[in-house]
Amino acid sequence: MRNFSFTRAWRATFLACGLAVSGVCAAGAAPLLPFHASDLLRFAEPFSRSATTLPDDNVLSEKWRRVEREIDAEMLVLALCDEDPRHCSSPEARKFLAIVEAGKAKQGRARAGEINRALNLAIRPVSDLALYGEVDVWRAPLALLAQGAGDCEDYAIAKFVALRAAGFDVGDLRLVIMRDTLRQEDHAVASVRLDGRWWLLDNRRMAMVEDVQLLHHQPLFVLDLNGVRHYRDAPIMAGVQTRMPEPAELLKLSLRVK
Repeated sequence: MRNFSFTRAWRATFLACGLAVSGVCAAGAAPLLPFHASDLLRFAEPFSRSATTLPDDNVLSEKWRRVEREIDAEMLVLALCDEDPRHCSSPEARKFLAIVEAGKAKQGRARAGEINRALNLAIRPVSDLALYGEVDVWRAPLALLAQGAGDCEDYAIAKFVALRAAGFDVGDLRLVIMRDTLRQEDHAVASVRLDGRWWLLDNRRMAMVEDVQLLHHQPLFVLDLNGVRHYRDAPIMAGVQTRMPEPAELLKLSLRVK
């Protein structure tokens, strides 16, 4: 069996817990992804900004919860395929596991960079409107690999899951939705913290960039296993300060990320 985190013990814990991403377990079962909210809150978010938790009854939080449920189901498929690769009937699971294993062969920043490049090459950038006839459809990693195409939030979700599977601590992983002020469009990336610095995994770039290097981008929302938060204060980028929406506006917001 490959040296991968989806082991027999992982599978048993998954079955006991029922929900892998939420970490809600039956009595006596160890959480799959052990972390504490207080640990996450001690650290600054990407772009060195604080963020405020959104209420649950908004479009963005609902999308994130829905894709988390899809990830839960896919994690069991990955566990079974890793346990018995010869009888794995999912080519997408085998491909995802291979990407994770290639990343695990490296360390630190090189590991994250390998995952970034591999998923950028595995997926064609195509808009949700062209693929599904509607905007802003979020897909879990195996569904994305089966489709072979997706837009920026699909890449970001797949990288978030792959980074966690490759051994990065969940407290060091984020999805960031930001505004590209030059293109005047919203964009999503995965982010990983290494040695106190946040690196962005972008489907538009083969090389990772540090958050402080990304000019002309205004961070809007940050997502992780704790939920969705919004950046309350808009940073000054490219010499222009833009007002952030108030919470009442955010509840009505349906983002279209590209």
